[in-house]
Amino acid sequence: MNKEIQDNESQILCDTIVEGMQENKAKDIVVLDLREIESAVCDFFVICTGDSSTQVDGISSSVVRHTRKALSEKPWAIEGKNNSEWILMDYVSVVAHVFYHETRTFYDLEDLWADAQRTDIPNLN
Repeated sequence: MNKEIQDNESQILCDTIVEGMQENKAKDIVVLDLREIESAVCDFFVICTGDSSTQVDGISSSVVRHTRKALSEKPWAIEGKNNSEWILMDYVSVVAHVFYHETRTFYDLEDLWADAQRTDIPNLN
């Protein structure tokens, strides 16, 4: 597949995941563009926070519903649904991370991938 087409498809998926997060009032959404990082395993990380384990679970469900409805995409894998402190949805080219606040602070993925291009999405609420 042409790299430009692949980049565009990854960007569309990334944007759709952000919309799914926003539908369930996710907070502090950050997009990390990993495309220029040699060791990266995907094109984008999308990271957000929920205020409770119930909201974390709800945000992840919203992302899955929204990407399936808008793009007919579903995650290749989902991890963390059992405790809802950190749910990871792997869409291969984009990985979505939905964190409970304290868990996000502990793992600090934004600092770990500080060399990525960062985009902060304004909170809607």
